[in-house]
Amino acid sequence: MRVLLVEDHEELAQTVALGLRREGMAVDIVLDGDAALDRTSANHYDVVVLDRDLPGLHGDEVCRSLAGAGYPARVLMLTAAGTIDDKVTGLGIGADDYLPKPFAFAELVARIRALARRSRPALPPVLVHGDLRLDPATRIATRDGHRLPLSPKEFAVLELLLAAGGAVVSAEQLLERGWDEFADPFTQTVKVTISRLRRKLGDPPLIETVPQAGYRI
Repeated sequence: MRVLLVEDHEELAQTVALGLRREGMAVDIVLDGDAALDRTSANHYDVVVLDRDLPGLHGDEVCRSLAGAGYPARVLMLTAAGTIDDKVTGLGIGADDYLPKPFAFAELVARIRALARRSRPALPPVLVHGDLRLDPATRIATRDGHRLPLSPKEFAVLELLLAAGGAVVSAEQLLERGWDEFADPFTQTVKVTISRLRRKLGDPPLIETVPQAGYRI
């Protein structure tokens, strides 16, 4: 999944983003509300993790703008103000969930994953294709009962291909959904990842290259 983290405390933002990336998420960081709206106007995110007390454009206004524009990402609002009235206000302006600071990182991850599931069409809890099984919750993929030693990016690509249900997924779509803002669109990143994934999946081959279109399982 792809996440936008909006947090004005840069050290905290970098620490949280590092942890989320280790959980297999692609994470972009912005430090203020105006930058958040600029980024969401240009990219698709599954979840926006939004600090409420932002300098300049307040987090409440960012949330209202996203809700008013019908932006499809789910919004998880973070704030040091955790009273019932604060939560009611945050949910009332368009947030999908609300997490007071300080928070447990494991809870943040669980809430982001739950919101991401709601932002996409309903999928079975375990994705299956023949003898290939992928469990997004446990981050485990197996083939013929044997666990596959996948990197976070390989797992993300495999999950996107399986979730497509046989439809072709372009390299651009894989790059947008599986990598963050630092990915160079002119590199061979997706092609290299697909090649490594094919080797780890073994025979018979599962990933088909569709010329001039992309990949599918």
